[in-house]
Amino acid sequence: MCTLYGKRNAFKYLMLVTIVMICGLSARRFSSLLPLWINLYLGDILWGLMIFFLFGLLFRARSTRVVAASALIFSYAVEISQLYHSQWIDSLRHTSIGGLVLGRGFLWSDLISYTLGIDFGLLIERRLN
Repeated sequence: MCTLYGKRNAFKYLMLVTIVMICGLSARRFSSLLPLWINLYLGDILWGLMIFFLFGLLFRARSTRVVAASALIFSYAVEISQLYHSQWIDSLRHTSIGGLVLGRGFLWSDLISYTLGIDFGLLIERRLN
């Protein structure tokens, strides 16, 4: 795993977050055009990738290892939180933004997808720096 020396470029990481968000929303919008096996996992992989870049933006001076671990812990925590059901959080999850951020139901495959997305983030960061 690569270690970052110096700070990440804030503009570059903001652009990466934005690009991945657009890709994720486009994948959701045009899901009927994608094969089912891609459609099942692409959104979650992109979500993990976006979280990696977002954490890279927020913690620009931290090592890649810390950013990746933080993104992984955060992503897993959001997924595990889906095991908790209460009226207030379920009503939040049923909104568009709440569903995108908090998800709707726990799936083991989501944990694998987030891990893959964060791994792609590691590879991209290694190429950028």
